[in-house]
Amino acid sequence: MPASPSTARAINDRLALRLLQQEGPLTAGQLKQLTGLSRPSVADLVERLAAAGLIGVVGESGEQRRGPNARLYGIVADRAHLAALDVRTEGVTVVVADLLGSVLAEAAVPIGGGTATAPAVEQAVALVERTAGKAGVERLHTIGVGAPGLIDPGTGELRDSSGLPEWHRRLVAALQERLPARVVVENETNLAALAEQREGAARDRDTFALLWFGHGIGAAVVLDGVLRRGASGGTGEIGFLPVPGTGGLPSATDCGGGFHSLAGAAAIAGLARRHGVVAPAVPHEPHAAALVRAAVARTSAPADASVSASGSAAAAGFLDELADRVALGAASVIAVLDPGCVVLAGEVGGAGGEVLAARVRDRLARLTPLPTEVRAGTLGGGAVLRGALLTARDGAQDELFAPPER
Repeated sequence: MPASPSTARAINDRLALRLLQQEGPLTAGQLKQLTGLSRPSVADLVERLAAAGLIGVVGESGEQRRGPNARLYGIVADRAHLAALDVRTEGVTVVVADLLGSVLAEAAVPIGGGTATAPAVEQAVALVERTAGKAGVERLHTIGVGAPGLIDPGTGELRDSSGLPEWHRRLVAALQERLPARVVVENETNLAALAEQREGAARDRDTFALLWFGHGIGAAVVLDGVLRRGASGGTGEIGFLPVPGTGGLPSATDCGGGFHSLAGAAAIAGLARRHGVVAPAVPHEPHAAALVRAAVARTSAPADASVSASGSAAAAGFLDELADRVALGAASVIAVLDPGCVVLAGEVGGAGGEVLAARVRDRLARLTPLPTEVRAGTLGGGAVLRGALLTARDGAQDELFAPPER
């Protein structure tokens, strides 16, 4: 059944808006070329979108030709404002941005482990309100929240997970009660995968697995361009993965004895101590990341640098053993999913960079017959916050650009 004229117009409008989002400001002629629509149709949609306050003239093209330059149309960035939260066990980071994703303000607040639920929730919500005020934003349209734990695939709510603070689950409801905004919550590792696919190491991949190494560890799976969450929302809980070398087995309530015991931040710090690798702590990141970064620097230092041969050897030994551990978990994921590409993400993955990725790649070539690229994530620990902002932007655009109900 052919679309009605009103539905066809709405589809064309949405296509034009997506192009303006992806490509930046465009002339009517460029929109005609990219959409394949006729000149009158493009003129009509430009008029409709401008009247709706979604696009406006942002400049002129620089083409050298007779007559006036063609007007450039762009999305009205302040048509809606967004917020993104990265919720960790030790605090919250917030950014406020416009509809184009440009960050207007950013702030963070630590929340100690001994903080009661109600005060912790109040600190987080108040931070969002203050950051919006700092950005000069009176009303937020959509808020994206990235949090550890399982997201119920039926309700979209953060499930009660062992070991996570109660205020994590209470936060989403509090945001919805206090702020007139749509709130979307997603697992932090899934958001990191979204960000690395859109703007980072996996931009050319529609199938890959992301392994997150930060304070904790996790994985995200994207198959044929679709993020896979699993029947209970638990796809990627690789901290519970039974692997050799831990001296035990995980349980339903404790990932100790699983892959977490080999590759979590505490395990990496212990491995560094055993190899004599030290580094000063860096605020707001796991110490494991600083240790890996220091080891990479020592192994990459030129021969005449002030790094002793024994220090360089110790750093190399640390990275070699860490790569052995990472490859164990990665090989299990590869054997089941055959993703063709694994991204080592998070603060630790970013700190290891290509040096760690190359070591893991070499070991996987011996562990699995399935050819697999290993790439270092490019967004580091900021991938969660960026993924939350992208999710908020997608949600806002889906509503603002939606065809009218028939």
